[in-house]
Amino acid sequence: MALTRDFKTTIGARVERDPAFTKAMLDEAVTLFLNGEPDTARLILRDLVNATLGFEALAKETGKPSKSLHRMLSPSGNPGMDNLSAIIGALRKTLSINLKVQTVSVA
Repeated sequence: MALTRDFKTTIGARVERDPAFTKAMLDEAVTLFLNGEPDTARLILRDLVNATLGFEALAKETGKPSKSLHRMLSPSGNPGMDNLSAIIGALRKTLSINLKVQTVSVA
């Protein structure tokens, strides 16, 4: 039988040792939201929160209850724009990441 690692453990370890990976996860989540794929974006944000600041610290940072944040970033969640902005802002602050939006023409 093959040895396997827990997905959360794997993501957490990679986030700890690879700042570029962490930035890419946040960038991908934002890009997915902007391109109309909120379901996948929420899951990436949830994994990133779990691997970095955690939901309790996110609750303190955003002023939202942690249970509400868990629901917002669940597969069936539906965070409003204000909440989404607060979540992304808290992650950016914690990770010291700046995002830059660029438009790309699709031919």
